[in-house]
Amino acid sequence: MSERAAPFHCPYCGDEDLRPNDAGHGAWECAACNRAFQLKFLGLLARGVQHTSSGESQI
Repeated sequence: MSERAAPFHCPYCGDEDLRPNDAGHGAWECAACNRAFQLKFLGLLARGVQHTSSGESQI
């Protein structure tokens, strides 16, 4: 996969009229509700690993 995925809907109003924003990488603007937002990849989740309230990992 060489291209980044684009959002299909605005996370605020659900409209599909989205355009890239000049604010930076992953920034989008919604023409319907006049909001700008940014997408960020946080990482991959490991299946079967649960984090406790103290931050320790348990399997």
